[in-house]
Amino acid sequence: MDLLTIITILIVFAAIFGYLNVRFLKLPVTIGLMVISLGFSLLTMAVSQVYPTLFELEKSLVEQIDFHTVLMEGMLSFLLFAGALHVDFQQLRTQRWPIILFATLGVVTSTFLVAGLSYFMLNGLGIEIPFLHCLLFGALISPTDPIAVLGILKKAGVPKSLETKIIGESLFNDGIGVVIFITIFQLARAGAGEFETSEVALLFLEEVGGGIALGLGLGYIAYQMMKSIDDYEVEVITTLALVMGGYLLASSLHFSGPLTMVVAGLMVGHERFRTSSMSEETERYVDKFWELIDVLFNAVLFIIIGLEIVILSFDTQYIVAGLLAIPLVLLCRATALALPIALFRKQLNFFPKTNLIMTWGGLRGGISIALALSLADYMSRVPILTITYIVVIFSIIVQGLTVGNLVRRVQQEQKLA
Repeated sequence: MDLLTIITILIVFAAIFGYLNVRFLKLPVTIGLMVISLGFSLLTMAVSQVYPTLFELEKSLVEQIDFHTVLMEGMLSFLLFAGALHVDFQQLRTQRWPIILFATLGVVTSTFLVAGLSYFMLNGLGIEIPFLHCLLFGALISPTDPIAVLGILKKAGVPKSLETKIIGESLFNDGIGVVIFITIFQLARAGAGEFETSEVALLFLEEVGGGIALGLGLGYIAYQMMKSIDDYEVEVITTLALVMGGYLLASSLHFSGPLTMVVAGLMVGHERFRTSSMSEETERYVDKFWELIDVLFNAVLFIIIGLEIVILSFDTQYIVAGLLAIPLVLLCRATALALPIALFRKQLNFFPKTNLIMTWGGLRGGISIALALSLADYMSRVPILTITYIVVIFSIIVQGLTVGNLVRRVQQEQKLA
């Protein structure tokens, strides 16, 4: 199948599955689309013995989709910019220090905790995986996915200050997590003995610092351009060029593209930027355009996640490991969040049971799967991919559907106290 055919099939699926969700399931859009897509995949697998053609067609479609490239080099830039565009900047500024600690110390701590516990768990199950490969798993599963978080928390009824912490953390720890993953990936590929500490530090500084600086620079250029004209069509195109050109430039400079897009989106979405560079008409069109992009790309992304199950290995050991990894990952996240929350709890008047809500609301999504798919076969790719997929499916469906109820329960307990 050529690229246009694949895109066409995915958009047709998005329309049909979206209709079925709105008409019958009435779940949040991202969850509903993935549930229906997953159900469709399981159905084709169930009838493959009787009617193999449908299953073979789906498998052929999925195998031709380079999920890592599609997400990390395609849709991610649009989704991060669209998400950052509507973050409350004042709240983000107020909560900046805990968010920074969540996105840096929290991700690093969780990476090593997950690696250590999963190493003993997997080898205890008879799945022999080197510790360095467990570190890769820890790096790809520790960052929360801003795409999943943004799509679900909007309707969960989370208090604004807590929502800002979760969303702000997910926007920034995505970029930090990818840098950590790339560093460990290079260690695994080159051999730990051939990789100097100075190179790791330089790579981290280049990716993170360069990404933030480039995002600020591109945001300022967009601001000056949009301030000097009043034409909503050109200004919408300017934001589109900012995302596409900015992500391409970041990649060519070896800066963090995700961080570049988050910073640029925060600048364009800032109230001062909007009031001084956009008319009301332009602001309305920019918002609607990026809302549509967000909905469309989210739909396609979560459909692909549901379809990906047809290429997984269903070894019993891997399934058991994936189920055991769910509480393991949640425990490591709660532990990693504990110190930053303890440091700022009194100063910023944290919402009750912040750790519990942030642990349960810190969803994993397509980014974790994309990073797992990028692993080479000799990096224990098959078991890590299967385990990652199980954790992500649980995270999006179970945690995503219940985080709102958890928040409401905590609010009720607070009123009764």
